[in-house]
Amino acid sequence: MDTAIIGAVFVDVKGFAFEHYSPTGTNIGAVQFVHGGVCRNVCEDFGNQGVKASFVSMTDHSALGREVRERLEGLGVDLRHTLFAEDGMGMWLAILDEHGDLVGSVSKQPDFRPLEAYLRAHGEEIVSAAENVILEIDMNESIAETVLELAEKHGKPVYAIVGNMGVILRRPEFLRHVRVFICNEIEAGRLFGADLTQNTPFEMLDALIAGAKRAGIRSMVITMGEKGAVYFDGDSGEAGHCPAVPAEMVDSTGAGDAFFAGTVMALNRGRSLRQAVAVGARLASATLRCKESSCAKVEGLFD
Repeated sequence: MDTAIIGAVFVDVKGFAFEHYSPTGTNIGAVQFVHGGVCRNVCEDFGNQGVKASFVSMTDHSALGREVRERLEGLGVDLRHTLFAEDGMGMWLAILDEHGDLVGSVSKQPDFRPLEAYLRAHGEEIVSAAENVILEIDMNESIAETVLELAEKHGKPVYAIVGNMGVILRRPEFLRHVRVFICNEIEAGRLFGADLTQNTPFEMLDALIAGAKRAGIRSMVITMGEKGAVYFDGDSGEAGHCPAVPAEMVDSTGAGDAFFAGTVMALNRGRSLRQAVAVGARLASATLRCKESSCAKVEGLFD
């Protein structure tokens, strides 16, 4: 086992407006059901790029649940630790405007108790066998605490991705135990208690360095959409801005997860954080051009 990816599966219900989106009117468009969830997306990104991963998660027994499993298994993702649970999958309702930008969403969470119990029973086996761990840190506090304690015990790096910021805002000290924390500018603003959405990359970099040091976060990356991303590596002291890779956008969902996946895959290959975020930007750009939440294999991604 190389990377243990611990997180939730969602079904994304996505509505695409054909013309100018009106938040208070009826919008003619298309509606699609697609596989989703940040860590499920990351698993698919790993599989599409030919990188080994084990998914520690849940699905239900529905046709969509079986489709999720078949798709990931077809990409070589190890599902031996993916449970069947009655309320094991969440649902995300997303509205996208005529440009493919997300303009509204509602999330229904799965029941995490079966996964919580499974990790208490088998977490030692899972974490000790992994080279590194990706953790969706917002599932619940018990899961996050269990995984972080086991990773520290076995000396395994943890890369944290957020879902709804609920756990992190209650337990920000969890971020002191991760190797790299990656989030977007809105999530960073909520964590740091400031509106960062209008910041230039250089202003964001200053806010990142100050905020990460204040919070005791070892290393952190903030994505800024078309303005690129800023990064700070507390181990080396290296910090900087990575420009976005231009892309004609079809659908923005999944691009942030692809950035995360590309960055972590590159870090696991021994790249520096500066080099890794450039890989993440390339994978995010390729995903923006896709109708689904993950893109096909990108040749030469790690060159």
